[in-house]
Amino acid sequence: QVQLVESGGGLVQAGGSLRLSCAASGLTLNSYAMGWFRQAPGKEREFVAAISRSGGITNYADLVKGRFTISRDDAKNAVYLQMNSLKPEDTAVYYCAAGTRAYWSGTLYRSWAAYNYWGQGTQVTVSS
Repeated sequence: QVQLVESGGGLVQAGGSLRLSCAASGLTLNSYAMGWFRQAPGKEREFVAAISRSGGITNYADLVKGRFTISRDDAKNAVYLQMNSLKPEDTAVYYCAAGTRAYWSGTLYRSWAAYNYWGQGTQVTVSS
């Protein structure tokens, strides 16, 4: 059974940092591209960052570029999202996702439909 479990969320002041982790089990992580998405109250789930199977390609939403960094450690079956210079508008539930199709073409990695498996999310709240 595939499981993705996010951790590391919490309450932080604007300008602070958090590091989210996604622990994967039941799958061979290096067979999957990985993504982070987020969903704020009343809004649709949106793309945050993605990393290819090899880790050689990373992509970010414009809103987080330069502040967030996605990385992976296949030996630990884990993916991370380092979030710096956090803003109140970063407040959301953050989800990690694993997908075999995410880097098949174009900007498919930005689409939730490119991912096969999802975690249950971790809450990030940034106070002003």
